[in-house]
Amino acid sequence: MSNAGTAADEVLDVVDEQDRVVGRASRGEVYARGLLHRCVFVFVRDPQDRVFVHRRTATKLAFPSQYDMFVGGVVGTGESYATAALREAEEELGVTGLPAPTPLFTFLYRDPETGYGWWSAVHEVRCAEAVRPQVEEVDWHAFLPEEELLAVLDTWTWVPDGMEAYRLLRERRAAGRASG
Repeated sequence: MSNAGTAADEVLDVVDEQDRVVGRASRGEVYARGLLHRCVFVFVRDPQDRVFVHRRTATKLAFPSQYDMFVGGVVGTGESYATAALREAEEELGVTGLPAPTPLFTFLYRDPETGYGWWSAVHEVRCAEAVRPQVEEVDWHAFLPEEELLAVLDTWTWVPDGMEAYRLLRERRAAGRASG
């Protein structure tokens, strides 16, 4: 979110284990009570097929100073995954006019330490624009060849939900190559 001062007050849909809306609560309450909600993850590639990788700022509410290979965030009340994916990608990359991100899959992520969870919709988009990430969201960024990303997976500290989304993405791609 670009307005960090009011992020905890933002109202989110609360969902159940089947991703059905069952209520609404502020982001602060959702986080404090561990309520299920919705998030989007957008895997961004540039025209050279490199992957956008970034380190979150130390002031982020969730997973401060950790690396991520996705941009994204929470889905607002009444917002679709598709709309949230485009909004979050443009906000976090600092660009406008991106094509609609392609939906890939959804999964229910559960934090292994807290048990808290969120429904996560993974998308992919190609960004030909020069990125200008939000300074309140991103400390460092680069487009890395996927081989370089794979080389640092075990040495950098990654956001756990992003790591799970990336594991599932690679698993699905491998299965697609095996069946094709």
